[in-house]
Amino acid sequence: MAAMATAAALTSARSSAFHGLAVPPQAGAAAAPRRQALSLSISAAAARRDFDNFKFEPIRESIVSREMTRRYMTDMITHADTDVVIVGAGSAGLSCAYELSKDPAIRVAIVEQSVSPGGGAWLGGQLFSAMIVRKPAHLFLQEVGVPYDDAGEDSSYVVVKHAALFTSTILSKVLERPNVKLFNAVAAEDLIVRKGRVAGVVTNWALVAMNHDTQSCMDPNVMEAKVVVSSCGHDGPFGATGVKRLRSIGMVENVPGMKALDMNAAEDQIVRFTREVVPGMIVTGMEVAEIEGCCRMGPTFGAMMMSGVKAAHLAREALGLSEDEIPAVGSLHPEMVIASADNAEVADA
Repeated sequence: MAAMATAAALTSARSSAFHGLAVPPQAGAAAAPRRQALSLSISAAAARRDFDNFKFEPIRESIVSREMTRRYMTDMITHADTDVVIVGAGSAGLSCAYELSKDPAIRVAIVEQSVSPGGGAWLGGQLFSAMIVRKPAHLFLQEVGVPYDDAGEDSSYVVVKHAALFTSTILSKVLERPNVKLFNAVAAEDLIVRKGRVAGVVTNWALVAMNHDTQSCMDPNVMEAKVVVSSCGHDGPFGATGVKRLRSIGMVENVPGMKALDMNAAEDQIVRFTREVVPGMIVTGMEVAEIEGCCRMGPTFGAMMMSGVKAAHLAREALGLSEDEIPAVGSLHPEMVIASADNAEVADA
């Protein structure tokens, strides 16, 4: 009976309120986590080992230093001129990277000022651990392989036991892709702009960016890109940096900031207004609320995921690629096509 209920729940999950294709559930994924007895084979085997004689292979310290340096510098050289730079590795930025990197021909660099990527998606609201995701964004959870609790097809939301489970899962899937490089502890200090088009970002170590007032002459580096996706979150010390810089250099007239909280209005607005705000730069996630004056969203995360997915498809368009050209990556399901209809009504803020 439990298996039949699970199958029915997954069947109902296939239909999407978004204009586009719903993603079929991942093979073996369940709407609610299955309770299984834990296997003790690994720990039991470990207990039988003789750790008193355990020994690592020898290595010289200089080899460790050279290997780290060589690989990082190779990545910097590779992405000095790349296809897409995503600024900010929160839930929107990671969702964008996940969707975009399905095409192995697209080189994706993620710039994240924090040592730990994930933004605010390691926790739910008020430092609680659970993550609330409104339907139909649960289809994206199914594709990524994140289990959740579902109250049934009449329920409007699902609950992920730990927000950190979503973040760690999508982060691991993004970083295992060979065409993705994460530059964490790196801040985007400015934009490269040529003839009215954003053409890349100006970068620096995050600790350097935080100490320009205490030291002198700490010049930055640059990363050229065909498309920049700004997912810097709402206003803060490192928040909304993309749209704030557009305003300061006169590429946009106004950044009104977020309005008061209204979850029902906010999530639809965030997805709908995700767009290429100026040539070469797409804004996604809560940064959309800053430039569009959308309502504050609060501790629900579906719009972050769907905004990131939509931004990935917009980036493909900006690169001149069609949706039909996306190759299959491993056993991943066909990508979600998230794009609001042109005549869809927008909830008043």
